[in-house]
Amino acid sequence: MTFEQIINDIKNKIFFPVYFLYGEEPFYIDQLTAYIEQNALDESVREFNQSIVYGRDVTPKDVIDLARRFPMMGNYQLVVVKEAQDLKTIEGLEPYLDSYLDTTILVVNYKYKKLDKRKSFYKKLSKTKNVVLFESVRLYDNKIPEWIEKTVHLLGYKIDPVASELLSEYLGNDLSTIYNELEKLIINIKAGQTVTVDDIERYIGISKDFNVFEFQNALGTKNVLKAQRIAQHFEANPKEHPLQMITIMLHNYFMKVFLYHQLKNRNSKEIAAELGLHPYFLNDYKRASANYPVQKIKTIMSQIRTLDLKSKGVGSTDGKNYGDLKELVFKILH
Repeated sequence: MTFEQIINDIKNKIFFPVYFLYGEEPFYIDQLTAYIEQNALDESVREFNQSIVYGRDVTPKDVIDLARRFPMMGNYQLVVVKEAQDLKTIEGLEPYLDSYLDTTILVVNYKYKKLDKRKSFYKKLSKTKNVVLFESVRLYDNKIPEWIEKTVHLLGYKIDPVASELLSEYLGNDLSTIYNELEKLIINIKAGQTVTVDDIERYIGISKDFNVFEFQNALGTKNVLKAQRIAQHFEANPKEHPLQMITIMLHNYFMKVFLYHQLKNRNSKEIAAELGLHPYFLNDYKRASANYPVQKIKTIMSQIRTLDLKSKGVGSTDGKNYGDLKELVFKILH
C-alpha cells in the first residue's frame, strides 16, 4: 500500500489489524502513526482502549500481550509501538502474525532501518492477510523540490519553482524539518496563494539574494561582481553558510553542467529528467554550459575537491578559511 492509500482507507474508517511501518525515512512513518492515533478511536474510549509504548521499554512478549487484550466499550483497541527499532528482537513479534485479533489495531513504528527481506519475519509480514506493510524510502536530493511542490499543493497552496529549489538547497533532505518550515510559512499566507522567494525570506529567514542558489547562478552567468558579493556574505555569516555545505552544492551544480554537455542533443524533457531538474531551470544550465566548456569544468571540479579537503582540515591549518572560497571564485570566473 502507498502512503496515500493508507490515509484514504483511514479517512473511510477502514482499518487493518496490523500496520508495520518501516524504513530509512522517518517522516512518513511518523505521519501515518499520528494519523492512525487521531482517527482510529473515538475520544471517549481512548482512555480505555489506547496503549502507546516505546520499543526501549518493552519486549515483543509485552507487545503481544497488549495486542491480545479485548477492547472495552468499543469495537477496537489501538496498540502503538513507537521507536520499535529499539526492541531487542523485532522478530519476536512474528508469533502474533499467526493469530492476530481483528479487534486490535497494532501499529509498529520501526524507523531508520530496512528489514532483511531474506528472513522469515519479513516474508510473514508480506504474505499475511490484512497486514499493512509500508516501507518509507528516503528521497534522493534531486527529488526534494518536487516533494516540496507536491506537499505545498496538498496544504492548499502553490509554490514557484525557484522558491522550492531554494528551500531544498537550504533545508536539505530532512522531510520533517521541511514540513515544519512549510507549516510555519503558510500560517502567514492567504489560502491558495503562490509561495515566492520573498515569502521564504520574510517568514523563514533565507535570503533571496545571498544564498547558494543565487551564487550558482552568478557563477553560471559569469557575473563577477555578484559572485564576489555573495562569497563575502558567506564569509560574514559562516553559521548560516558553512564552507563544507557550499563545496558540496558547487560540486553538484558543476556536475550537472558537465552532464548537460553530454545530454544537450536530447529534448528538454529528457534532459530535465536526467538531471533531476524542474524544466524551468534548463535555460540556466544551457547558459552555464555555453560559458564553461567540458575541460574547464573538469578543472573546476578538481579545484572544488581541493577546497572541500581544505574545509575538512586536509592540507590546511584553517578549515574555515573563506579566503580559499574567494580564490576558487576567481579561478572559476577567469
